[in-house]
Amino acid sequence: MISRPAKTGQGQLSANHFVDGTAEEGQNGGSQCRFERLIMACMSTELIEESVPDVGPRSVGLVRTQSATLFAPPNELTLANSRRLGPITVAYETYGKLSPERDNAIFVCHALTGDAHAAGYRSKEDIAARKAGWWDGFIGPGKGLDTDKYFVICANALGGCQGTTGPSSICPETGAPWGPDFPVIQIPDIVDVHAELVGSLGIERLLSVVGGSLGGMQVLEWAARYPERIASAVVLASAPRMSAQGIAFNAVGRNAIFNDPNFKDGRYYGNSGPRTGLALARMVAHITYLSEESIERKFGRKLQDIEALAFDLLKETEFQVESYLNYQGRRFVERFDANSYLYLTKAMDYYDLAQSYGSLEKAFAASSARFLVVSYDSDWLYPTRQSKEIVGALIAAGKHATFLQLHSAKGHDTFLIEIDQLEALARPFLERTLEEVRAAAVSD
Repeated sequence: MISRPAKTGQGQLSANHFVDGTAEEGQNGGSQCRFERLIMACMSTELIEESVPDVGPRSVGLVRTQSATLFAPPNELTLANSRRLGPITVAYETYGKLSPERDNAIFVCHALTGDAHAAGYRSKEDIAARKAGWWDGFIGPGKGLDTDKYFVICANALGGCQGTTGPSSICPETGAPWGPDFPVIQIPDIVDVHAELVGSLGIERLLSVVGGSLGGMQVLEWAARYPERIASAVVLASAPRMSAQGIAFNAVGRNAIFNDPNFKDGRYYGNSGPRTGLALARMVAHITYLSEESIERKFGRKLQDIEALAFDLLKETEFQVESYLNYQGRRFVERFDANSYLYLTKAMDYYDLAQSYGSLEKAFAASSARFLVVSYDSDWLYPTRQSKEIVGALIAAGKHATFLQLHSAKGHDTFLIEIDQLEALARPFLERTLEEVRAAAVSD
């Protein structure tokens, strides 16, 4: 079971870099490691052995989601609210090969509705439909998280509904889904579970932890909670706490679910569930992921399948933007659980890194990691001022921080869809980090 680390401490100070516009990183001249046969077999992407269509040289190809069982009784996880939970099943995927030195592992933290399937394809049908993992453009051979160099891990978050223990999982004491009896979770709990998973894979220290939005909050918690276990942190479009505006949008979404008559106080398993409420929650949230400019460019006031306005209050869809949001809602309810949405949005709302540690400077005090913090100028859900607050605290604490605000018209979701500019930053940052890690190992 995880013993919770101290929240404050003194760490080694490193040089400060506060850069707005360009990254100050070098090129990696090191050669690729040769990997031992045993490690290749045990710690690599689990490929599905079958004849498949060509997916190109920059794809990780077909992959299979794996699972691990952690915190089995009597060694349950002690949650932030002091409740104990175990056993916990964790769904995860890996891409690339772990080096013999076990120094090239990168952990990817997903956002609110993500899952462990970050790259590649799960079936030949997915290849034919080009239905790849949610960050496939960023993970793979020669990509931002280069699987020719790095061993990349992504796991579903605690409280989720894509293979990791959450409210839709079976409670071992009752034999029925947890539902609303699942314990309230917080972001430190999510990170504790992922840290235990990484340790179970035989990895003592990660080269980097990378994530955006809710994933970025997890990255910050990794840096504060396990400072000795990460060499670098990449925080994208995120914040050390939710703003009042962000909490307000989450509250609207939760109320849409609560007021669906099929919610049944969260005990809807075996029935249709609050599909309308969950779809509405997704529609509201999806608006916050876009920018005004991107919505206006894409839809404007264009009509959907009609020549003129119907002037009919009961007609559900007249504008194209209405049709788009309805589609997003319908698609979402096919893959996500309403209770998981409630638990994870609450975890976001509860998170306040400065409050937990006394200040942001104290939260980062023990860290010797290098930080790359990226914001987007059209992101109004996690605006640039929140990223600058993180970087200001890092500099005040004497840490190595590189900050960039990138231009995009696509809003909060830019980190998921505009990959080229992110790749141009992440590649040299990670290469330099690996160089420094290996140089330090040689000197030791």
